Amino acid sequence: MSEEQNVRVVKRLFEAFGHGDIPAAMEFFAEDVDFQSPVARTRHETLPWARPRRGRREVMQFFAEMAAEITPEPFEIRDIMAKWDKVVVEGRNRGTVRRTGKRFIHDWVMVFSFRNGKITRNDHYYDSADLLAAY
Repeated sequence: MSEEQNVRVVKRLFEAFGHGDIPAAMEFFAEDVDFQSPVARTRHETLPWARPRRGRREVMQFFAEMAAEITPEPFEIRDIMAKWDKVVVEGRNRGTVRRTGKRFIHDWVMVFSFRNGKITRNDHYYDSADLLAAY
């Protein structure tokens, strides 16, 4: 697929996420997707959902675990860039940790790798300090 087609897939993915339609979003991922969410921990706390996942079913678990812990606000996409089989997205997340009522805000970068029109790898980079502080 072309860089433009890959960008369209990513935009549709984020549109599905924005509507809370996780099953629709999963259709953009390959069955065996490698979904890398950084393990976030301090000496005393760990973000329960933050760890690598493999395959659509584990990615669905990621979103279920995250939704049980936080109330997200609409995310902000700042920029989308593509080169060959990669799409890089810069954005910002805001939300509230359910059990503490504390808010968080952080910038992030996601790198999507494609094969045959499907996302085969999703690398998610963010500074988890704000989330851990909100816990």
